[in-house]
Amino acid sequence: MSENGEEKLLAVARHIAKTLGHNNTMSDDIFQILSNFDGRFSRENLSEKGADSDSRGCAALDHSLKSLDRRISHYVSSDRPIWADAADSAAFLDAVDELVAAVAEWNHLASDKSVAACLVRAEDMLQQAMFRLEDEFRSLIERGGESFGLTRSYRNGEENLPFESEEEEEEEEEARNGGGEEEEQIPVALPVTDFDIVIDALPSGTINDLHEIAKRMVAGGFGKECSHVYSSCRREFLEESVSRLGLQKLSIEDVHKMTWQDLEDEIEKWIKASNVALKILFPSERRLCDRVFFGFASAADFSFMEVCRGSAIQLLNFADAVAIGSRSPERLFRILDVFETLRDLIPEFEALFCDQFSVSLRNEAVTIWKRLGEAIRGIFMELENLIRRDPAKVAVPGGGLHPITRYVMNYLRAACRSRQTLEQVFEDYGLKDYPKLDDRVHSSSSLSVQMDWIMELLESNLEAKSKIYKDPALCYVFLMNNGRYIVQKTKDSELGTLLGDDWIRKHAAKVRQFHVHYQRSSWNKVVGILKLDNNGSVPPNGLAKSMKEKLRSFNAEFELICREQSSWFVFDEQLREEIRISLEKILLPAYGNFVGKFQSIPELGKHADKYVKYEAEEIQARLNDLFQGSSGSTGSRK
Repeated sequence: MSENGEEKLLAVARHIAKTLGHNNTMSDDIFQILSNFDGRFSRENLSEKGADSDSRGCAALDHSLKSLDRRISHYVSSDRPIWADAADSAAFLDAVDELVAAVAEWNHLASDKSVAACLVRAEDMLQQAMFRLEDEFRSLIERGGESFGLTRSYRNGEENLPFESEEEEEEEEEARNGGGEEEEQIPVALPVTDFDIVIDALPSGTINDLHEIAKRMVAGGFGKECSHVYSSCRREFLEESVSRLGLQKLSIEDVHKMTWQDLEDEIEKWIKASNVALKILFPSERRLCDRVFFGFASAADFSFMEVCRGSAIQLLNFADAVAIGSRSPERLFRILDVFETLRDLIPEFEALFCDQFSVSLRNEAVTIWKRLGEAIRGIFMELENLIRRDPAKVAVPGGGLHPITRYVMNYLRAACRSRQTLEQVFEDYGLKDYPKLDDRVHSSSSLSVQMDWIMELLESNLEAKSKIYKDPALCYVFLMNNGRYIVQKTKDSELGTLLGDDWIRKHAAKVRQFHVHYQRSSWNKVVGILKLDNNGSVPPNGLAKSMKEKLRSFNAEFELICREQSSWFVFDEQLREEIRISLEKILLPAYGNFVGKFQSIPELGKHADKYVKYEAEEIQARLNDLFQGSSGSTGSRK
């Protein structure tokens, strides 16, 4: 062992004896034990007489610090970047390593005044070195980003620029043409569909340099300062990347004040930005943190959280604002988009934000996702209220299709295209109290029960509206039209799958029943007029008179019904044809029999043309003119 090293060893043994010995006797005992262990630890060497050895040890430390001070000060005071020259950076790091080692080696003797004085100087030198390392660390990140480009990425060995925007290209074109606005605009990124991308925002060499600096700063007790510098620089890059995706920084109040059209556009941008951030940007930042702070897991986790927290909160706050905003039914589809996007990104949140520093972000993402589910359920409750509140005041002309029917059925069909998502939402929520539904509540999915309940509300609303019509026949035409539309929109759709075949058959049967009621209330009286008396109660001389009266009544009643019902409306051609065929089946045979009997009576047959106003073909033609409707009652089938 060198002389200097042996002096340090003796100084350590002497310090132990002094520290453990509470009195002279105990110290003597400890000296004896150490002397027996190693002859160098004799009483003479360890006694106060050996104090000159302490002086020689401190002198060696002082000499070492003076040498380190000259070397470190040379770099600390330099105006040029140390890392501009590989030899300079290596020499500076070596000096820092020696200083850290010296402090660690002598720190346990800090109770000695002379050693403590040297350690104070060493700590001051170390602080100055750490400040310079911090500056170099920041400079490397900034210069590395500039030289390497903010948007460099690699996928399968090919270079890509996923954040280069159309606006940038347009600006370049304008510059070439000598035009363009002076005002600087944030570029909006092109759509990204391939998420198998890893972004290296810094060159590999720079990352290695940063890692070497981080090692020294952590070893020197400046790990938090290193993380802070790293986080502030990388956070700026990340926020710029998110802004390039077109996403604005909006408060919850800003979101709630937006028009629906603007909010729809912002949601579209949010969906794209969220996918890019969670699948490309954040994972790339995680990888960079792990490389820079390799071997220091806590520092890597803390730095990653500090880098990503602002952007992650920006994305989550927007989703939260959508969740707690208006629950107007037309917002369902966009909120479903936000719900599905966040749901699909939960695995990314769980993988990225799983450490002690960032787990709160993962928990917040799950909370907001559930809040979006509550918003979706709230929208369906608002739809129920909308149906209930729709007033039964003004009748639809001609008994046509009511706007509420068209709106609700098209709405439900569109909603059921997201059946899987809606089933997830309603299964998580569970069943509520549906007072009018039967035992299917206990055997069906929560979503199918929800749809069944909305259909019940719609049917009740339509029944109330049908009572506005004073003519019972027109009331049934209205119910036929709306019932037929409901059945048609339900068939061959996800809505029909949810409600089931039995439901469809039941409601198709209802439409047929409305048809029967219409026929009875409107045409039974006409057919009854044509009924012949075969019981002989009418005397022969009164038969001719009776038949003339019947024919006059039929002509008048038929004319009145045809005139009225030609302005009524049946939107579905097949239903209109079914009604006409059924009317022909009951009317034409009865009318043919009556006219035949009428013409067989001698005193009437001679003048039959005078009384018989319609031929069978004319009856049929008049029936074909029914339910054509007026321009105000036809409506749309869509």
